[in-house]
Amino acid sequence: MHLQWWSVLPFATMLACIAVLPLVPAAAHLWERRSSQLAISLVLGLPVAVWMWVAGGWQVVFHTVVEYGQFISLLLALFVVSGGIFLAGDIEASPRNNTVFLAVGAVLASFVGTTGAAMLLIRPLLNTNRERRYRVHTVLFTILIVANCGGLLTPLGDPPLFLGFLRGVPFTWTFSLLPEWLFVNAMLLISYFALDTWFYSQEPASAVLEDRTEIQPLGLRGASNFVWFAVIIAAVAFAPSVDVHAIEEGHAGLLDWIPLREIIMLSAAWASYRTGDKRARFEDNQFEWGPIAEVATLFIGIFLTMIPALHYLDEIAPRLPLNEITFFIFTGGLSSVLDNAPTYVTFFEMAGQLDNPGGALVAGVPEVYLVPISLGAVFCGAITYIGNGPNFMVKSVADAAGVQMPTFGGYVGKTFTYLVPVLVAMVCLFIAQPVWAKAIGAVLTLLLVANNARLIATSRRSALADPEPVRD
Repeated sequence: MHLQWWSVLPFATMLACIAVLPLVPAAAHLWERRSSQLAISLVLGLPVAVWMWVAGGWQVVFHTVVEYGQFISLLLALFVVSGGIFLAGDIEASPRNNTVFLAVGAVLASFVGTTGAAMLLIRPLLNTNRERRYRVHTVLFTILIVANCGGLLTPLGDPPLFLGFLRGVPFTWTFSLLPEWLFVNAMLLISYFALDTWFYSQEPASAVLEDRTEIQPLGLRGASNFVWFAVIIAAVAFAPSVDVHAIEEGHAGLLDWIPLREIIMLSAAWASYRTGDKRARFEDNQFEWGPIAEVATLFIGIFLTMIPALHYLDEIAPRLPLNEITFFIFTGGLSSVLDNAPTYVTFFEMAGQLDNPGGALVAGVPEVYLVPISLGAVFCGAITYIGNGPNFMVKSVADAAGVQMPTFGGYVGKTFTYLVPVLVAMVCLFIAQPVWAKAIGAVLTLLLVANNARLIATSRRSALADPEPVRD
């Protein structure tokens, strides 16, 4: 099946709808309706699915439908279970405490997954900061750090790495990426601390006083949900799902059709919902189905329109100029708008067909290529709302809590301000070989640190009383 460039237009249209319609006054109110989002997803997605079925066979569409089911089952299960866990009490929402929250989330993400860590921490973080006026930047960095960049150290951290593990990458290989993980997350935490210090200095004095005086010891409600949380993580790591390849090749047995992993996860979610602490879920967390419904609705259109886009990528990948730097650029750039898991697989398979420029082979792939592919798939999934599953979920939870999150384009502008410069410095320091590139990375790192130091110093000189209004 040969595809032309115009085959990606339905996917581009779907992205344009997500980015533009909320900004158009005449369409914004209509877009907020779940029925309108579903209609757009189906109008764009179903014709593409029918076309790809006819042109490429039922296997193409079947594979995507299974992946969507696996994707939304995981998000739904984690959303339900995390919704029953409430961190009671109220600590001061200071820059230091918020930064510690995010640092803990960065570590958790590699061991319980970016989706699990993000869903576990976003509500406590919002509850801690409820007295604060400026909260958007905190949610933004939760997406950057907890929902993406923290998940680099194990195959459990992010779906692309898990697919690499299934293809023979040793479980412990990702620990070799610790220097890059430390650099990127440390730089983001420093940037967040500086930014939160600035916004904290601009908070109304009454909000700061209320936050400081209403201190209550921390406690945990709904702790039994951690059992179900562990069940979900274990299911992701060890339970089999539908064996798509066996079914497509026509030699599948009965067990190959059973989505055991998803059955376990959804059963854990049902048990959590039925037996968990009702006060923690409905009174404290004010649990509602809106955020997961929005993600499920929009990603129907994204997954279906993405079918020809991924196949077109498969066709053009062999013609791309591939080396250590471009592997990161192509994998990362495409992971920011396509699902980062199949993008990782595409370049993983491509790298395995190239000559080894020197160094070790990992699962048949030159390590010098596998490193930038892994870094690009994990880190760059944070660049847009749709680059990684939990991004839109965190946004939806924050919206439901009254935090006015940026639009699609506004979010990309933020990531190009805070994340992309850090990634450029990381590439120069850890991936690029020339000495001059490493020098550029060192200079850029110093400039970023100096800018954050200047922001902290300016913040501490700012008066708390009657601050000038600022945009979060």
